[in-house]
Amino acid sequence: MKQIQGSFITGYVTIVVKGHMPELFFQDCINKGVMVWEIKRVDKQACSGNIKLQDINKIKKIKRGKNYKVSFVNKKGYPFILSRFFRRKEIFIGMVLSILFIFFLSNIVWKVEVTGVPKDIEEKINKQLNNYGVHPGAWSFSVDKPGEIQRMLTDDIPELLWVGVHKKGTTFILEGVEKTIVEEEEVQGPRNLIATKKGVIKNMYVSKGLPKVEINDYVEPGDILVSGTLNEVETSDDEGEKKNKSIVVASEGEIIANTWYETEVTVPIQANYELLTGNHEKKYYLGFGDFHLPVWGFESPDYEHTHREDTENALYFFKWKLPISFIETTLSEKTYNAIERTKEEAIQAGIQQAKQELQLQLGQDAEIISEKVLHESVENGKVKLSLYITVEEDIAKAQPINQGD
Repeated sequence: MKQIQGSFITGYVTIVVKGHMPELFFQDCINKGVMVWEIKRVDKQACSGNIKLQDINKIKKIKRGKNYKVSFVNKKGYPFILSRFFRRKEIFIGMVLSILFIFFLSNIVWKVEVTGVPKDIEEKINKQLNNYGVHPGAWSFSVDKPGEIQRMLTDDIPELLWVGVHKKGTTFILEGVEKTIVEEEEVQGPRNLIATKKGVIKNMYVSKGLPKVEINDYVEPGDILVSGTLNEVETSDDEGEKKNKSIVVASEGEIIANTWYETEVTVPIQANYELLTGNHEKKYYLGFGDFHLPVWGFESPDYEHTHREDTENALYFFKWKLPISFIETTLSEKTYNAIERTKEEAIQAGIQQAKQELQLQLGQDAEIISEKVLHESVENGKVKLSLYITVEEDIAKAQPINQGD
């Protein structure tokens, strides 16, 4: 019976053999390797039996030269069911279109959920997502990867400490964490302004308080620059006794001083870097595991050097992820460039690099006045510099005045 198992899947037919002693025909079939089962005598001159669909050609060969009439009276199995189904073109086309329509709808973004952040930040996130093309109705393939969306959101929204982005079926889910900005607590009430760094006073802009230093004075960290305690004034109490009383205020102002920084920087004399020319071509594939079936863009660009970037988008049918992906490949032309500097050019590049790094550290309010090379050396194809940089910046910081009891 094992030989006839699965015959419904591959298909089988019932044949009726008419002639003198038809059972001999079936015996001849069995002898020549054709599986026949359920052999029955229909009448004195006819027998019926089942054979596999794949053995029909063998039956026709066996019949040649024999005085038998073979009729096919019944067809069963999936091949015949599918054949009848395909003959009904309207049903077949309707089913195919329905599957394609469901597939299309399953790969559209229908919902965007933002959780974990206040309403105002949620509105900012939704606005940025719209700018990125992430909104209900967007085609999933046109949307950036969740990791790229996460990076752009944290860059564009300073209030976000972290945001997790993942796609679940037709829904984009974003869970954010608001950044807790710890602002330096402003000193309330009477206060002095003290120096935070060593420096030489360059300019002073005092709106409240008593200046304790002058232009060109050298100060150390902690020195009082502007005092909030003004001169004592003479007052009288209820009994007529005279007392001296100090007036304290909240000092305000800017104390600009020249400060100094020592820094080191290393710059290579020779350097190699890649540069994209801007020319690029795109290819599209359907991915089945490691196999990629080209869909569009069959020819490779005539670039000497190519940078390849693949964007893979999973395909869904309803909420189920299919083992098929749509892959967009961008092939960009790139060139390799080599830089060979002279020692003097490397020194100038190092000075510029050191100044930019220091400016980022100090902020835009600080102004770099001058720089001096203290030491330079060349080792292993690199120029190592030790620099002394003069900066003009505000060095004042508020310090509360302790008035005692």
